[in-house]
Amino acid sequence: MEITEFTMDYFSLKGKNAIVTGGNTGLGQAFSLALAKGGANVFIPSIMPNDPNFNKLIEAEGVRVAYMEANITEEGVPKQIVEKCVETFGSVDILVNCAGICICEPVLEFTRKQWDPMISINLTAAFEMSHEVAKFMIPQKSGKIINICSMFSWLGGQQSPAYAASKHGIAGLTKAYCDELAQYNVQVNGIAPGYFKTKVAAASVENVERSKWIVDHTAEGRWGEIHDLMGTTVFLASQASQFVNGHILAVDGGFLVR
Repeated sequence: MEITEFTMDYFSLKGKNAIVTGGNTGLGQAFSLALAKGGANVFIPSIMPNDPNFNKLIEAEGVRVAYMEANITEEGVPKQIVEKCVETFGSVDILVNCAGICICEPVLEFTRKQWDPMISINLTAAFEMSHEVAKFMIPQKSGKIINICSMFSWLGGQQSPAYAASKHGIAGLTKAYCDELAQYNVQVNGIAPGYFKTKVAAASVENVERSKWIVDHTAEGRWGEIHDLMGTTVFLASQASQFVNGHILAVDGGFLVR
């Protein structure tokens, strides 16, 4: 390839079809809307109710959006999701494994009751979704899988061993799938968000002491805003990242450097 062959069209997602698990709430909305702005149709499986207003935001980008009420932890559901996306849009080119939960309890109170659901949705469901989309991406010899990791893909974290374990696990899954799927021109990468202002983080945002600690430990000296994630999403979903594989990209304002 000559250097002059590169154009900004490499960032375009026009004609691509994406699945974003949990894509209609929290950070999932940023991933869904970013892909739509890039030109991709968006298929959203979620246990959260369909949001017509959010659908309109996606459709305003000139693309299609489809919603499927689904619990991705139930046996057989990931397969149904992928097949429904292909039936609706004609293919699946991008998967963003975003759905996740975090339950916090002191270490001696943290039992299998908290552990099992977190591992199930944060890690096992992402594995099953990746497994199902790979069945389509391998034959078409193209595809992008983006796993939503975390600062706790590297760190420990108090009061939630399952969250840290699942996020370490999703980072490992990213590298393992890269190692097998790269030969089929499928790129598998991760995004590790830092601290972002979402409904889930509302308590920390409002806690003056906690918020100050987060800001002080972030090199940019601020919380992340949802739009800060969107460019990274388009990059990893597009041809522009064709030789980026098995990488976990931190979008953390420099939290990890301190």
